[in-house]
Amino acid sequence: MVISFTSIRRVLNGDFDGKQVNVRGWVYRKRTGKKVVFVVLRDATGIIQCTVKRDSLSWDEAQKVSIESSVTVSGTVRSDGRAPGGFEISINELKIVGLAEAFPITKDQSEEFRRDVRHLWLRSQKMNAIMKIRSKVLKLVHEFFRKKTFIEVSPPMFISSAVEGGATLFGVKYFDRDLYLTQSAQLHLEVLIASLEKVYCIAPSFRAEKSRTIRHLAEYWHIEAEQAFATMEDLMRLEEDLVSHICQEVAKDCKNELETLNVDTKRLAEVQPPFPRITYDQAIEKLSKMGYKVKWGMDFGFEDEKALAKEFGKPFFVYAYPKESKAFYCKMYEENPKLVMSVDMIVPNIGELATGGSRIDDKEKLIVRLKEFGLKEEDYDWYIDQRRYGTTPHGGFGMGVERLLAWMLNLETVMETIPFPRTTRRYYP
Repeated sequence: MVISFTSIRRVLNGDFDGKQVNVRGWVYRKRTGKKVVFVVLRDATGIIQCTVKRDSLSWDEAQKVSIESSVTVSGTVRSDGRAPGGFEISINELKIVGLAEAFPITKDQSEEFRRDVRHLWLRSQKMNAIMKIRSKVLKLVHEFFRKKTFIEVSPPMFISSAVEGGATLFGVKYFDRDLYLTQSAQLHLEVLIASLEKVYCIAPSFRAEKSRTIRHLAEYWHIEAEQAFATMEDLMRLEEDLVSHICQEVAKDCKNELETLNVDTKRLAEVQPPFPRITYDQAIEKLSKMGYKVKWGMDFGFEDEKALAKEFGKPFFVYAYPKESKAFYCKMYEENPKLVMSVDMIVPNIGELATGGSRIDDKEKLIVRLKEFGLKEEDYDWYIDQRRYGTTPHGGFGMGVERLLAWMLNLETVMETIPFPRTTRRYYP
């Protein structure tokens, strides 16, 4: 006989009040009394309280079962305002599938320890909720771009030349050659727009930065898009529409998970375009009035961005940066070649969420910039070809999935937003 099992979420929705159900999952909490054992059961969809009375045939199994043991239960659903979720299951039969040893995680243990045993901490209700929202965000990104007729592409992870600077490259042995793990898909996406016009990808990027901040990972997931014939305004509208769409849909569709994380759905629902826009010079002026000393020509640091974001209290753009502070591919303003068409989206607590802008579309200007950065022209010959054969004005942006989630969910660090974080010190499990 094949047993049909019901998800805990369906039980909590009230579909089975007074009915017999079969549920399976893991023991989340347990409390033993003289006449009854309370077992809180969890599955992928939620948690529910179950009770085993002393006269039950499953009393001995209920005494034996331990935290994180996998079990199947059969019983009757009853509404109970005292129970988590408003329903409980009165168990007729409890079967232990996998009896767990003493679980090492307790409520008084540190975040550092929980990261050491991340493979077990992923079972927590907090991580369950974060991972579900992460999945929803990725789905929304795909839906957003496809609705706007962007084509998803698959860039390489092995690269032969730097995108963002050689100091942050991870070198790898590639057969008999030395290559690198990609820092960004941007250069390859630029090539693809000559065929597909509008492209995007969600893929890993790798940065060998020895930064130990709440927003840095050595391996992270990158939302990147490039568009032929796009202007700076086109790009900013695309970015703010994307972020607004994600926030509003998560607020609408992830209420249970947001409640678990104590996130105010109203704050997310209120994120909508247009976002404020200020120039680099205006940002410098604001920071100076706040007492921050930022030398013109330098990019902003984490504390600078946080201070600016605190004033706005919501996402905003900073654009028109000095060319010394940005990458070789950034297009210069014709009326002021000291400035480049680069734009950062900055959000509270995290700072820079996305970086983008217009790319140099003139072959000779690109070659000059490569030389200024000390890069070899022959290493980028394939990239220069994009300007030799039918060049167009174009631009794009990159946005970190983990930073987006950390900001949306008010998390203390991006390490909480990815199943297995990789940092300067963490590569296990």
